[in-house]
Amino acid sequence: MYEAIQIVHSYWAYLVVLVVTLATINALIGFLAKKEYSPKDFRISLFALIVTHLQLLIGIIIFFVSPKVMWFSDVAVGQIMKDPLLRLYNVEHPTVMILTVVFITMGYSKHKKKLTSTPKFKKLAIFYTLAWILMLSRIPWSSWI
Repeated sequence: MYEAIQIVHSYWAYLVVLVVTLATINALIGFLAKKEYSPKDFRISLFALIVTHLQLLIGIIIFFVSPKVMWFSDVAVGQIMKDPLLRLYNVEHPTVMILTVVFITMGYSKHKKKLTSTPKFKKLAIFYTLAWILMLSRIPWSSWI
């Protein structure tokens, strides 16, 4: 079961990185170029929200079934924190990815409350860029690519 979920999580991550990158670039271009906010922009930001939330759900499942997660074994917390790879899989990756989803959700929610294009793009650009940077900072690149 773990292997199947891990494969889904890994391949879905490619889609997440692609869509969040596109949504971030779209928001930055929209803000900097003072574009008019359109239904296409809404769909791009919504799709980024959806794929990240689905990835979070898959990640939560993996957190409880992965052999790399040591919280539910006899391994001491100090040992997890001393090992960079264990710390990445047990603390850094889950925490930062949850923060990524939080920033995307906040940006999406806040942009909907704005009535004009520039503030909409500004909220999306700020929150999606922060989420994008966080996301890229804690992807386990060595095992992912």
